[in-house]
Amino acid sequence: MQPLKPQPRSEWTAEEKDLVFLRLAEEMAADQRVPEALRDLVQDARVQVRRAGVPPPESRCVVYWMQRAQRGRDNHALDVAIAAGNALGLPVVAYFAAISNFPHANLRHYAFLSQGLPDAAEECAERNVGFVLRRAPREDPLRFFNEVRAAMVIGDENPLRGPELWRMNIAQQIKVPFWTVDADVIIPSRLLEKAQFNAAVARPRLLRALPGFLTPYANASAQIPWRRSRGLEAEDVKGDITRGWTELDRSVPPVEAWTGGSRAARQRLQHFCSVILPGYPDDRNHPELDGSSRMSPYLHFGHIGPQTIALAVDAVAEQHPKKLEAARSSFFNELIVWRELSVNFVRHQPDYDSPACADAWAQRTIQEHDGDPRPVLYKLPQLEQAQTHDELWNAAQIQMVRFGWMHNVLRMYWAKKILEWTPNARIAMKVAIYLNDRYQIDGRDPNGYAGIAWSILGKFDRAWFDRPIFGKRRYMSGASTGRKFLSSLYIKQMHSLD
Repeated sequence: MQPLKPQPRSEWTAEEKDLVFLRLAEEMAADQRVPEALRDLVQDARVQVRRAGVPPPESRCVVYWMQRAQRGRDNHALDVAIAAGNALGLPVVAYFAAISNFPHANLRHYAFLSQGLPDAAEECAERNVGFVLRRAPREDPLRFFNEVRAAMVIGDENPLRGPELWRMNIAQQIKVPFWTVDADVIIPSRLLEKAQFNAAVARPRLLRALPGFLTPYANASAQIPWRRSRGLEAEDVKGDITRGWTELDRSVPPVEAWTGGSRAARQRLQHFCSVILPGYPDDRNHPELDGSSRMSPYLHFGHIGPQTIALAVDAVAEQHPKKLEAARSSFFNELIVWRELSVNFVRHQPDYDSPACADAWAQRTIQEHDGDPRPVLYKLPQLEQAQTHDELWNAAQIQMVRFGWMHNVLRMYWAKKILEWTPNARIAMKVAIYLNDRYQIDGRDPNGYAGIAWSILGKFDRAWFDRPIFGKRRYMSGASTGRKFLSSLYIKQMHSLD
């Protein structure tokens, strides 16, 4: 069976792709020319075989093509690459290609990403794995795979439309086995099998499967260390990966309050578990407090994985079960249920960033109310510069622009007001996604698209009573939202950032 041919938009559904990948895995598992250890690896629910085949006998290494999971520890994709390398008696090298035109990315995002590369390289070295960084315009992955004479390539999964198309293109062109591994969810995405209607449907399925996957990482090492051959091109992981990129948007600066990388992610996780977790059920709903995990930027770049976070929270909760069980349950609902529901949404819905993804009841109410007159309309520059009549909304926008992150309680309110202040749902989606992806360090992420779809389109929600503009979609007022926490203090805090 041949790999899937890249197709625009929704011509291949997730279910169709899963079926093809499963058949390719069965083909590889039945091929007696393939070492038995590799045939065992393809049985892993996380593994997607995108090109089957036998590793060439003249090969020199196994390549881990690092993209979404930018870390050298607690990484299922790297684990599979190391297991494959050990089975073949070959060294392993991680390859990171720094492209200059990632959709909607700017200097803020590249700075955070760059801060994580030295940590990833160091963690790989601790496992006898090489690390090679190349920058645009000399980052072509296929060229690198050929140069190092890869026996096979292991990549990580990313459900977003663009990255998935890249993987499909590579599968069409590569000449050796190519697998991808679902490394940034706890429950392998394909086990949910189809799009989940809402959190109430997904929750029992995810939590039922959780014990089988929430297990410690072994972090095994490659048995044969990788040695870079003389003359093989590689960039300094501590250098400026953006130098010379004239078309990169440099108008959004990095945020000094955030430091990327696995080391910083683990420090924040330790602080969350020891200081914040006991008060999490209540404090998480107070934007004026440091009461949430703030792990989303690290999760987005793969500087830490959700399984590492869940294991750490689990360990602390087991020590104090009566005190922390409610906190554990509340946090797992966010980290596992809502986050993996978001991945499921993007994976199964190709129109995740447009009103076309709305459910039938929401499509009807959008059609009925999209043309309703708006009492106030704001242009994009006014919204971008937090120049509205709503001080709470302005404060949330300032937090996003200046701090690169917005509290989750206010992300919902922020997006719903954009619907109220723009001509229709289509424009509201475009504006919200533009601002989210431009300023949030964790922008361009399934969580962001799902959250915006929930707020503007009613995705994963139910129908409420009918009202102007919103129709039957849930409404949030500034007065009711502001009464749930010390909004005056939050507004004062955010203006201190401006």
